[in-house]
Amino acid sequence: MNVDVLLYDGFDELDGIGPYEVFDYAGGYLAEDDADGRSLAVRYVTLDERDWVTASHGTRVGIDGVLPDPSAADAPDLLVVPGGGWTARDEDASAWAEAKKGDVPRALAEYHDAGVRIGTVCTGAMLLAEAGITDGRRAITHASAVAELRDSGAEVVEARVVDDGDLVTAGGVTSGIDLALYLVEREFGAPLAERIATVMEHERRGTVADDPA
Repeated sequence: MNVDVLLYDGFDELDGIGPYEVFDYAGGYLAEDDADGRSLAVRYVTLDERDWVTASHGTRVGIDGVLPDPSAADAPDLLVVPGGGWTARDEDASAWAEAKKGDVPRALAEYHDAGVRIGTVCTGAMLLAEAGITDGRRAITHASAVAELRDSGAEVVEARVVDDGDLVTAGGVTSGIDLALYLVEREFGAPLAERIATVMEHERRGTVADDPA
């Protein structure tokens, strides 16, 4: 399983770094127990070639590569999109700014059309909404943007993580850790997810609204 975390200037640090750490632990543990050949790799990507992005609280994060075309051999199996700065309407560096530019929503639409699973944290879901991907779909976002998500045409589900098949969304900030643990559990089993939660000293909380299918 290959996971790309799509970053942009103004993303919330924990939205992106929390899931990354979960997936990185998963990859390491799977490599230790590779008898069955299972593996997971995670990286930070951007839409354009660059060395780093600056997150909402000023943290500089190094970039591993450019998000490939969804049909490329190195396209991820899961694309994770953090939020950040949506309700502040930061026009320079934020999820709001990326929605107005349009490049990230277009990339998400291409990935969705290609059948790649997309996970969002916090107001990353609003970038899906901007692309029309959440129309009529079950989803959740940060509490401050729930009304906007509902008005956009999504079916808001009050849960910490909402699994709607190829779209998996999570609420605010720290819920990204729960989203990643849920996906690790779904793909590789509960023991691995619990091992990661233990080493991160993270108490999983809230509800997961499973894929009704």
